[in-house]
Amino acid sequence: MQQLKKAILKLQDGTCFEGYSFGCEIPVAGEVVFNTAMTGYPESLTDPSYSGQILVTTYPLLGNYGVPPKGVTGNVSDYHESEKIHCEAIICQDYSWEYSHWQAECSLSEWLINEKVVGLTGIDTRALTKHLRESGSMLGKIYFNDESEISFHDPNAENLIAKVSCKDVVEYGNGEKTVVLVDCGVKHNIIRCLMSRGVKVIRVPWNYDFNNLTYDGLFISNGPGDPSMAQTTIENIREALNGDKPICGICMGNQLLSLAAGAKTYKLKYGHRSHNQPVRQLGTDRCFITSQNHGYAVDGDSIPEDWEQLFINMNDGTNEGIKHKTKPFFSAQFHPEASSGPKDTEFLFDEFIKLL
Repeated sequence: MQQLKKAILKLQDGTCFEGYSFGCEIPVAGEVVFNTAMTGYPESLTDPSYSGQILVTTYPLLGNYGVPPKGVTGNVSDYHESEKIHCEAIICQDYSWEYSHWQAECSLSEWLINEKVVGLTGIDTRALTKHLRESGSMLGKIYFNDESEISFHDPNAENLIAKVSCKDVVEYGNGEKTVVLVDCGVKHNIIRCLMSRGVKVIRVPWNYDFNNLTYDGLFISNGPGDPSMAQTTIENIREALNGDKPICGICMGNQLLSLAAGAKTYKLKYGHRSHNQPVRQLGTDRCFITSQNHGYAVDGDSIPEDWEQLFINMNDGTNEGIKHKTKPFFSAQFHPEASSGPKDTEFLFDEFIKLL
């Protein structure tokens, strides 16, 4: 190992883990969560849903395939899920200083330093993950000496959706059908999946009143934090529910659609963050392996009579999507657009397009 600067990860309950820096050396604070995916750290790091979080990877090795370039085609990133890294820090057990991939432009360490994001290695992530599984996701902070220790910060106490949403309306493509995409922290692969199916996409900020626009379908994106913070979005969706234009929601979109319908949400103990969550489509024997990243869930028992659960998680029975019994409204808590994870559920985009 190179001569690396020591750092401390301190959890809210006082537990400390000592590691070494391979990223930017600044003190940071956030919510400590773990992800069980084996690949896809460029996707995870640029996913706005990780805003405000200190990300722990249970797969021990990071950095071996480097980082793809920041190419952009038609205002959409070629290989990343947004324009920047959104998490506060990433933690692994072993960092590989040698990387090899035909698309790689730089090392993970170089990327983190350029983006001013902390990276720690040399930490027993198995022990850390077991601790989080028992105690639940908790606040944490990283500092490099006693003088740099900062206060804990709860990112879920702020409107993270407003923080990561676009500020202006952006249009993509020029298809015959028009989809309004409510940006609550959208992953760019959602935009790619819609555009590849021949529709025009109008991406609007989280608090934009899209009901004044002319469109054929409404799509509500993923995003970070507590869905109840986005009351303006919920009210706008509630108004759209009075009509009959198709509506689809993903991840945060599932929670916002559910809240607009009259259901309730709650915070999970440690969330679902992986590429291997089994989800069953209710009323069928179909079970899908899904990619997920969320810390909140919809209370399945609170769903109103006009609605029903569409998917459930086979590990813990939590809600994974809803649908209206008579109108073309449906949602998924998981990510059918996942890039590095399984693509078993990308057909949901086809289902949405058919409804248009």
